[in-house]
Amino acid sequence: MARFALRLAGRIAAAEFALWLAACATPPAGTEPATRQEAEEMEEAPTAARGRLKPMPIRPLTVQADCTFRDEAGYAASTRLDVSASQVRGFAANVEVPRRGSCHFDLADFRQVPAETHVELRARDGCTVRMWEQGDQVTVAFTQCANRCSKGTFEYVWPILVDRPSGQCN
Repeated sequence: MARFALRLAGRIAAAEFALWLAACATPPAGTEPATRQEAEEMEEAPTAARGRLKPMPIRPLTVQADCTFRDEAGYAASTRLDVSASQVRGFAANVEVPRRGSCHFDLADFRQVPAETHVELRARDGCTVRMWEQGDQVTVAFTQCANRCSKGTFEYVWPILVDRPSGQCN
């Protein structure tokens, strides 16, 4: 009787493993090609073209925001942003890091430099501000900007995310 139970348990485990393996191999619903031609095109197409990853459109950036946020830990940022057809007409940002200090950025200290896929502002001291879109969000990121912050603060500065439709930031 014990042998029978062990064999049965082994068969059940093998069947469960086979079902699990089959489930992993099954493509998600709606991804199967309707025709043989579509199947051949999907085999030749890169991963992005198969619907898993889609490239972000390359188009001029346009966004306006005047927003402030503060998270539960006390990290806060405010930004005023006016970009039209990838030309920055207005930009100011302040970031406050709890128990560290703050950073200040103002368009008057920067010049816009040519960039194809994003907007880039550069200051004489090397501080660079980059802006790009990700879906409905615009990211404002800072690089080499420790001189614009209280000592020891810049290492804790995160990018500012602006929701394009609402103009809110976080």
